[in-house]
Amino acid sequence: MRLLTGSLLAAGTSMLLSGCLATQSQLKHVSDVQAAVLDSTRLALTAELNNERAQRAGSDSALARQLGMVRGDVSALRTDLEAMKKDFGAKIMAMEDGLHFAMPVNFAYDDAGVRTEDESTLNRFANVVQKYYPGSKVTIEGFADPAGTASYNLALSQRRASSVKQYLTSHGVTANELSVVGYGKTRLVVPGASRDKPGAELNRRVTFVIESKPQRSVALATPETR
Repeated sequence: MRLLTGSLLAAGTSMLLSGCLATQSQLKHVSDVQAAVLDSTRLALTAELNNERAQRAGSDSALARQLGMVRGDVSALRTDLEAMKKDFGAKIMAMEDGLHFAMPVNFAYDDAGVRTEDESTLNRFANVVQKYYPGSKVTIEGFADPAGTASYNLALSQRRASSVKQYLTSHGVTANELSVVGYGKTRLVVPGASRDKPGAELNRRVTFVIESKPQRSVALATPETR
């Protein structure tokens, strides 16, 4: 009887120990799985964070390319451009050939002189060019309202662009960075508006292009010659 009882106790103890060992093995397996999941999650989060950083860096780089050959802080440039939109109603568009500025720089009828009320706008533009685009080519585009012949308006629009160039050079912009082109009475903002008609002043204007690729032409339209 004692031998049988001893055998049963030994067998029970062996089973209990086997069960404990099995439980410990299972727990270790679960722990290993959890650790693997945590490592995988950590790696995924790190990869996502690195990807977001790369996207932000790529976005700033793309913005710099889009805005042209920018020198300096892109975020500061963005702030200055937004201020120009707010303060002067400037319309600024990034296009393939560069940054286009359409600002309220207008002229009296049959006149090419820079108006006093437009000087603050030109001063701000000159500051942006000097601060962010030193060495870049800036083209000043002149326009006229439709009154008069095509040849007369072509010459008048050229004089307007040249007048603005002279003003900008007198305020620190290097002359060889500036070029002028006259488009006469093409690309009218308000078709048919001339002299003292509503909207005619909007046709008598200059616009600007800061080229992102200095070697390229910025002639965006063929002036009338007839």
